Amino acid sequence: MSLADQSQRPARIAAVGDLHCRESQRDEIAAAFAAIAAEVDVILLAGDLTTHGEPEQAQILADACRPLDTPVLTVLGNHDWHANRADEVVDVLREAAIVVLDRDHAILPVGAIELGVVGLKGFVGGFDGHRIPDFGEPLLRALYDDMSTDVEALDAGLREIAACPLRIVLLHYAPVTATLEGEPREIWAFLGSDRLAAPITEHRPHVVLHGHAHAGSFAGAIDDVPVYNVSAPVIGRDFCVFDLSGAGATTAAVH
Repeated sequence: MSLADQSQRPARIAAVGDLHCRESQRDEIAAAFAAIAAEVDVILLAGDLTTHGEPEQAQILADACRPLDTPVLTVLGNHDWHANRADEVVDVLREAAIVVLDRDHAILPVGAIELGVVGLKGFVGGFDGHRIPDFGEPLLRALYDDMSTDVEALDAGLREIAACPLRIVLLHYAPVTATLEGEPREIWAFLGSDRLAAPITEHRPHVVLHGHAHAGSFAGAIDDVPVYNVSAPVIGRDFCVFDLSGAGATTAAVH
């Protein structure tokens, strides 16, 4: 294949969130990753890799990914923080060459072009005028400040990958309500925040992927930027596969 042909080839991305790895799934997870790796250019994981945030649970995913030649990029989810051992979880994943993005970005080659991925967990906060305010008790203001750091990191990451022909935002928490439809509205504020939408609207990545909302909906959008909830219970299969083209494309073909 010529370089010109490679530059026109869509990038094939496999994505899933909320694997919640546990020992009883070890063989199933290894088989799923081995099968998808030969079909795609990149594997993206939208957090909640473990059941309770134990390093031993992260090791199940690490063992599945270690033999792969296909790059694996991930963010952490709330489950991965539960045991307060997130640093150990990250160490286990990185030992297996899994790229853990935490308010960070990565640029990697796909054929003859570059794919840029900005990744962060995100956090709670609310939507559509029903947001946690920067007011009141110090704990509440600290929560608001933490999300402010996420917004700043997302903006900075998208600036860093602006020259990449393909650009993806990878989150755990949702940045829009459309992909929360199906979840009780009373808990939407705990499933994400539309404060993350502002950098997405400004920089217009090609696609945004998230997990966390197990009973949510698959597809939404922020303006004309498609947003997909790739939580495993939502997609109903091991991975969702996207063909993503940078030639003026703003949507992804879903398989």
